[in-house]
Amino acid sequence: MTILDQLAAHARQRVAADQEKHSLHELKARCKEAGRAGGERFFQAMKRPGMSFICEVKKASPSKGIIAPRFPYLDIARDYAAAGADAVSCLTEPMWFLGSDQIFTEIRQTISLPMIRKDFTVSEYQIYQARLMGADCVLLICALLDTATIAKYLRLCDELGLSALVEAHDAREIRSAIAAGAKMIGVNNRNLKDFTVDINNSIRLRELVDPKTVFVSESGIKGGEDMKALYKNGTDAVLIGELLMRAEDRKKKLAELRMETRKGC
Repeated sequence: MTILDQLAAHARQRVAADQEKHSLHELKARCKEAGRAGGERFFQAMKRPGMSFICEVKKASPSKGIIAPRFPYLDIARDYAAAGADAVSCLTEPMWFLGSDQIFTEIRQTISLPMIRKDFTVSEYQIYQARLMGADCVLLICALLDTATIAKYLRLCDELGLSALVEAHDAREIRSAIAAGAKMIGVNNRNLKDFTVDINNSIRLRELVDPKTVFVSESGIKGGEDMKALYKNGTDAVLIGELLMRAEDRKKKLAELRMETRKGC
C-alpha cells in the first residue's frame, strides 16, 4: 500500500467518524442556509497578470517529516498576507501533515485572502465541510478519483460557490481533469506514490493544457531558477509550501521569488 493509499484510507475513516457527529443531510442543510460561497475569487486570483502565488501553511509532510517544529500558524498566515500572497493553502490532514480543520478555521478568521482546503478528498461530505469552514477552493486529486467522480464533484463545487483545483501528475491524469471539465489544473511535481520530485513535470505537461485553463505548478520548487523556468513555460500560478515554511523571512523570500519571474520575462 502506497502512502497515497494510506492517506485515502484514513480520509475515509475520518469522514465516517465525522458523519457520526454530523450527518451529510445536516451539512447539506447548513450549506443551503449559508448560501453560495465566493469561491470565484480564488479562480480570479490565479488569473491575474504575472505569476500568482499560493502560499502553504503546513507543519509536516510524509516525505519530510516535521517541517516546522515551531508552528505559529496564525503568524505564518499573517506573514503570507503581508508579503502579498495571492492565496493561502492550509493542510487539514491530521495524521501525516499534522493539520486540522481547527487550524484552517482559525486562519480563515484571521486573514481575508482566498483559501484552499488542502486535503485528500474522497467523499462529497468533505466538500460540504469545506464550504462550512469558509474555504474558497478545494483540492481534487486525479490519482484518487475517476473522471466521472471529478465531474460530479466539480458540479457540486459550482452549486456551493467553490472553486476547485484538480491535481494531476501525468498525461493520463491531465486528460481526465480536462474531460471532467476542470477550470484549474495543478500539476504536482511530487509523485504521491513514491514522493520523488521533478520540477520538469510541470514543464513537460504544460502543453497538454489549454492556455485558457489556469495552470498551477505544485511542490518541489526550490528557488529562482525554478520560478524563471515555470514562468517562461506559461505557468499561471505556483503552490509553494516547504520553501516558504523554512524561510527565516517569508516576506523577503516571496519578494525574491516574484522578482525572478520578472527577470524571466
